[in-house]
Amino acid sequence: MALPAHIQLQIVTPDRLIVRDEVDEVEIPGSEGYLGVLPGHTPLLASLAIGELWYRKGQEKTYLSIAFGFAEVLPDRVTILARLAERAEDIDVERAEAARTRAEQRLAQPVAEVDYERARAALVKSLTRLQVSAHMPGRARVGELKRMRG
Repeated sequence: MALPAHIQLQIVTPDRLIVRDEVDEVEIPGSEGYLGVLPGHTPLLASLAIGELWYRKGQEKTYLSIAFGFAEVLPDRVTILARLAERAEDIDVERAEAARTRAEQRLAQPVAEVDYERARAALVKSLTRLQVSAHMPGRARVGELKRMRG
């Protein structure tokens, strides 16, 4: 049996379909680490972590911020069911910066007064959004944002 030439990628959140495209490669933030997927990949199911997902068509890469859910990988298809997913161009950088600041402030409080895991997840989500948004032309990288503001 010949290997498929491409992967059918579908990324869905509870609200909407984010991506439906034929791609050459996908990198997924799995809960056990990042997974690289090429056509013909061995079937698997994986839980998702908070992180940056990218997919490639030819030489062009598209980046998304992903948080929680599941990935089903088949030789010719990848289906992502994510709680949250945002394309780089849809990320509100100011909102992500404000969320990062709030999470950092919560984490600086005494441990008894804060839900540490929730605050940590909020911080990672905001940092991932900032990292993904930096892939858009004309946007600064996360480290550059800190230097410009402070």
